[in-house]
Amino acid sequence: MNPEITTLDADVLVVGGGTGGTAAAIQAARRGANTILVGEGVWLGGMLTSAGVCAPDGNELAAFQTGLWGAFLRELERRQVGGLDWGWVSFFTYDPRVGAAIFADWVRQLPNLHWIGGQRPREVLRDGDRPIAVRFDTVLVRARIILDGTELGDLLPLAEIPYRWGWEWRDRWNEPSAPVGPNAFTCRYPVQAPTWVAVLRDFGEGEQAPPVPVPEIDRPELFAGAWDAYGPRQFVDYARLPGDRFLLNWPIRGNDYGEGLDRLVASETARSQFLQEALWHSQSFALYVQNQLGRRYGLAEEIFPPGFKGKGANGGGAFALHPYYRESRRIEGLETLTERDILPMSGGRVARLPGSERVSAVAVGNYENDHHYPETIAGDFKLQVQRKSIRWGGRLTGTPFAIPYGCLVPAETDGFLVCEKNISVSHIANGATRLQPAVMGIGQAAGMAAALCVERGCEPRELPVRLLQEALLTDAIAPTAVIPLFDLTRDRPDWLDWQRYYLDCPQAYPLEGETPTPGTAIARVGPQQYVGVLQRLGEQDYRLTQCDRPRSGGEPWILVTLYPDIERDLREVIPEGEKIAIAGRSNRAGGWILVEAWESCQKF
Repeated sequence: MNPEITTLDADVLVVGGGTGGTAAAIQAARRGANTILVGEGVWLGGMLTSAGVCAPDGNELAAFQTGLWGAFLRELERRQVGGLDWGWVSFFTYDPRVGAAIFADWVRQLPNLHWIGGQRPREVLRDGDRPIAVRFDTVLVRARIILDGTELGDLLPLAEIPYRWGWEWRDRWNEPSAPVGPNAFTCRYPVQAPTWVAVLRDFGEGEQAPPVPVPEIDRPELFAGAWDAYGPRQFVDYARLPGDRFLLNWPIRGNDYGEGLDRLVASETARSQFLQEALWHSQSFALYVQNQLGRRYGLAEEIFPPGFKGKGANGGGAFALHPYYRESRRIEGLETLTERDILPMSGGRVARLPGSERVSAVAVGNYENDHHYPETIAGDFKLQVQRKSIRWGGRLTGTPFAIPYGCLVPAETDGFLVCEKNISVSHIANGATRLQPAVMGIGQAAGMAAALCVERGCEPRELPVRLLQEALLTDAIAPTAVIPLFDLTRDRPDWLDWQRYYLDCPQAYPLEGETPTPGTAIARVGPQQYVGVLQRLGEQDYRLTQCDRPRSGGEPWILVTLYPDIERDLREVIPEGEKIAIAGRSNRAGGWILVEAWESCQKF
């Protein structure tokens, strides 16, 4: 053994400090396992922090804010000065430094969790077919259970675990949106495009921001017309952050980058070349924004710390520490989640529960099936993807679905789990499972499974799924839902009863995704109050007219909610034309009031 390599032992080793890996390590350690978390970066949290996607998508409804994801949101609300209502693309936008501090604090509070940064996996040691250790740059870690939480599934080839990369054709799983065979588009874009996110700052009217440096490759023509369909103000407000800052994570002629995507898994040199080009591409877009919208906009240089100083491109400053990867190598697991598993059941609003003999659900997702490819032709493909969006609470959300445990377990390898975008999922369905809250739930489930395997001395494939589900539902710190139900919020006293009931009686799972006995309304007090008249423009389309505090320009506020009792009231209880007082949070970028409570004033 190289004398410069330090050898460590653990019950659980998690490789990769991203969203799923961080969640997995925290959950395993909270369960009591001696856990080591090793990653390349200096921040924990991945997509939610170091990749700069601090405007997360999916699982926004109150019923889906459970587990570590719900705990993260509550901690953000407590720490983020000015709240989370800034941009219109998400209900939650925040300074990524706040998110990174939350994860760092959670890890620091666990004496049995050891975090090691700045390390890349170089070799997986095996006993027969079973991985038993991972060698990094300067450390070797031996563990009973190893989890791959890397952004691109980097342990899979090192451990010789079978995986998929790219498209599957329609005859594989009969997915309605899958192409029948390869074509020019699928060859050019084998996976979804990553984005190297940047943060810009509005220095103010009449101010001159420092010029954005010209990158080595600058192609402004690629961005022409980027915000034509929205206008400059909506473009800037898309993912607005506190402190007059906003994200550059723009999908329309923006900074998605997809030239030579196979380089990401070809070699270290090829990946480094891709990353450098992606960083230049994002820098070029930032320069384009400054040139088009004026020097009041410049780089927010203070946001990210210096990145990992390895081979290839390094982020930091105004640029995320690494790209926002939307797709990874994906294991061949005991179960595979396909497009048919995330689409609504016939006549219903929820997807079917996974599992043949018993429900195998361990995490919940609900985002639409969103695919990113950086070319105009991509719009044609996106139009072909089967819609899974529905209107709920006054806005679009996604059909809820459950992720099965077998997606986390390799079909033929023991002692190993995955906990990121590398689960056993089809390329098509990955468009809905890749989102930050869903990956956080995947990580929590994988971490709990790893700890239970250590406790029982069993392999992941031998772990009773019902035992894992019960552990997730009854976790002492962050219990998480495994059955998606629109109206079953965590504060309901019958929450656990209904979760258990549908696990044991899946045939009774309701097509509408609501329990037979709605919960009572929860008393909430919103931070702001508005008085006006409810107007229903159509199904799930609500406005507050004749308002005492109108939007700028006098337009009526859009009314939206994340709470099932308020959704029911907006839909069928509040009479049109009745004067009501609404308590909630306004979002001027989106033009909505997030309704948290209401009361009748008088007939108007």
